Amino acid sequence: MMRNVAGTTILLTLILAAGGLWELAPGQSPGAADSLDAQVRRFLERNRWSWRDMNVPASDGQLLHDIIVEHGYKSALEIGTSTGHSGIWIAWALSKTGGKLITVEIDRRRYETALANFREAGVAPYIDARLGDAHDIVPALPGPFDFVFCDADKDWYKNYLEAVLPKLTVGGCFAAHNVSERGWGGYSREFLRYARSLPYLETTVFESRGAGMSVSYKKAQGPH
Repeated sequence: MMRNVAGTTILLTLILAAGGLWELAPGQSPGAADSLDAQVRRFLERNRWSWRDMNVPASDGQLLHDIIVEHGYKSALEIGTSTGHSGIWIAWALSKTGGKLITVEIDRRRYETALANFREAGVAPYIDARLGDAHDIVPALPGPFDFVFCDADKDWYKNYLEAVLPKLTVGGCFAAHNVSERGWGGYSREFLRYARSLPYLETTVFESRGAGMSVSYKKAQGPH
């Protein structure tokens, strides 16, 4: 695939792995990519049944991974790290696109566990993990982001979306976990009503093991 970057045309090597074609990250050799893929798969398989602390199920992690790879997203934000399951899926995808993830967690124990999991899975180089209150950190982040995953305090989802929308690129994606058409303590319905009221967002809900996840694509620049 030929792509022009800063006036220079470069050739990005395509590799075939895990069911699809993707680009190698800049400076990443096919051998390094294969090695990381194997390491991440081993880690995820070894820990398949051990995720607690409000982590996403593997099916939702796979969905996040596939969205990023399919769209070539490179600048990602995760609100609510927990112990790192979703972050590993996101960072694994970003290792293929040449991107990086900023992830925010308020609980020190979960944050430190996530750091250890990122290292063991081999994706730590693709993650900037931050300990603190997302209510303060997220609005202060400069962006821009082309992918945002929200899995934090459900009653604040609308506020998180409002905070990141001006920094979300056109074509970018805002995914929110525990969002269902059936509702999640009322917060899910409120968030969905708000997201769907914005004409420049296109929102779909994926039901998954009773949790559900909304995926909103930004079709145009809003009035921010």
